[in-house]
This record gives sequence, structure tokens and C-alpha cells, in this order.
Amino acid sequence: MRITNRLVLSATTVLALTGVAVPASATTSVVLDQGHVDVVGIAWEDNAFNVHVHDEESATEYTPAEVQLVAKPGAKVAVPNDPAYGFLGKPGSAAWVLPQVQDADLLWPGIGSEEIASGVFTNDALKVILVGVSGPADFSIFTTDAFGAPTRLADSGNGLPDTINTTAGGHLHANWAFEAAGTYKVKFKVCGTLAATGKTVTSAIATYTFTVQA
Repeated sequence: MRITNRLVLSATTVLALTGVAVPASATTSVVLDQGHVDVVGIAWEDNAFNVHVHDEESATEYTPAEVQLVAKPGAKVAVPNDPAYGFLGKPGSAAWVLPQVQDADLLWPGIGSEEIASGVFTNDALKVILVGVSGPADFSIFTTDAFGAPTRLADSGNGLPDTINTTAGGHLHANWAFEAAGTYKVKFKVCGTLAATGKTVTSAIATYTFTVQA
């Protein structure tokens, strides 16, 4: 189990280090800044979705509210001079990308539904819906193919909600991109149609905090 750079800090400490005023109700936060983490971990428990953060490195699950997810300065890249990447900004401008292919020094974010058995949902289909983003700039999730061509899965820059399709027992890695340093609140919900009843069920909205370091 790799535990390097996995710190448990009080929110008071985290906010103090960034110069932000500390709220009276500050609680403990887990800071995750590298390694394999299913940011949107999905389970079906007691006839309801459980949307959580699954740290694969320590086999630990957290509620989204407990976690600070960090894009370190090493995630900073220049936007390619390619119109296909225009959604990230002007060519040469800065973007912070948590990559589709693992970089051991960075957070490797995934969407995981391995905890859901086949047959619970119609056609095993699930939808992960990006419903809101607040922060200093736009946020997007995209894949790249073997030739480097991007396919956007979700993008706050062209309107929300956006839906990412996945399946029970599935696992997805993509590029998670932020167009400026700062703090982002990213909101997801999950929905699916129960095979036994035909009823569509939807999770509560899960809010994730990302800190993008310059």
C-alpha cells in the first residue's frame, strides 16, 4: 500500500495554508493527490445508490465531503495547437490535466461501478451525470485515442448537465481537465433503470472538491 503524500489534515489546516478564512464548523478532510482513486465510486446498497470516493491505494472509501482531491503543479500542460483541443482554451495556454494514463506522481481519477452486480439495472446501463461546476474556470472530462485525438465526455464550458455512460461492473479512466488554478466544486449524480421494476432511480447529488495548484 502506497501512503506517500496521503495526508489527513484538518480543514482548519488546509484553509490556513491557502489563506482562506476558517469556518467555525471545519471538519477533518482527507487529501488525495496521487495514485489510483475512483473519484466517482458507485455501489447499490439498501435499494439506493452509494456514490463515494474509493482510494484504490489503501482500499478505503470516503464520502465526497470528506475528501480534498488535488491536481498538483505537475499536472500543468500547454493546450495543444490543434483545433480539436479548442475546448481547453487557446493554444499554448495553461490547463491542468489529471491523465487518462497513470502518472505515478499525479492523481489518477476513475469512475468505477465494480460493486454493482450484473442484472440489477436494465442492460447493465448506468449514467454518471455532471450537473454542476463552480470554480475559477471550466472543467472537462475527455478521452484520447491512440492518435491523441480527444473525445469530450463532459464539459462545463458548453453547458450542463452532461452524461457519461457506463455499465455495472465497469471502470473508466479519462482525462480530467481544469483551465485555471484554484478550487472547484464538481457535482455528479448517478441514475439507472432497475431491471426488476422498470423504475428509474437517481442518487443524491455528490459534491467533490478539487484543489488545482499553480
